Parts: sequence; structure tokens; C-alpha cells
Amino acid sequence: MRTTITLNDKLFRALKIRAAETDETISSIVEDAVKYQLLEDLEDIEIAKKRQNEPTLSFESLVTTLKAEGLL
Repeated sequence: MRTTITLNDKLFRALKIRAAETDETISSIVEDAVKYQLLEDLEDIEIAKKRQNEPTLSFESLVTTLKAEGLL
């Protein structure tokens, strides 16, 4: 699929240099970056699902505990 994206000029310049140096297309570099980000997000979601039943601690309770232990 073809699409249009807007990039910062300096970022685009760096991307063009990288593409030239690695003999890749800009499209393939951008596509790989998007795939990497989506896979990382999926990994984060899986970790969050595994931990969803763990007990929670409020921020206020954490601060109280850290103060009591002399860490804050």
C-alpha cells in the first residue's frame, strides 16, 4: 500500500543517508521500524496481561512506605 508521511527535515535527511549507506530503500527502513514498534507493543501487552491479577499498590502507599523506610 502506498501512503504519505510527514517527517522532520533532519530526520528525513538521516534516513536518506542511512538508506544510501545500507543500500536499502527508505520504504523498507520505515516499514521495518513500524514492524519493530508494533511487535514491541504486542510484547508489552502480553506482559501486562500476565500481570493483570497481581496486587496493586497506590502511589500514596508507595510514598508512605518509602518514607517509613527512610528512602525518601
